[in-house]
Amino acid sequence: MYSRIITGMSIKDATGGFKLWKTEVLNSIDFRKVKSSGYSFQIEMNYRAWIKKYKIVEHPIIFIDRTVGFSKMNKSIMLEAVWMVWRLRIWRILGILK
Repeated sequence: MYSRIITGMSIKDATGGFKLWKTEVLNSIDFRKVKSSGYSFQIEMNYRAWIKKYKIVEHPIIFIDRTVGFSKMNKSIMLEAVWMVWRLRIWRILGILK
């Protein structure tokens, strides 16, 4: 919901779910300009497709809580995702991201 409020995207979950990308969409994105990695990469890719007016269809998935092992999520990953949402919005306002 955080990324929806900041970016204006109508996507309900910009970081989860199963992703299928059309070749046309991927070819339209200049990957040299993609700045995020890890968790926030999903947000940035969705945003770049959304501002180019590509149709984004969500198909929810169900996560089952982990019973063994541990999450790789840490503070730096979370902070990158929080900051990336603002960067994307600012880049669009400034005309850096088209």
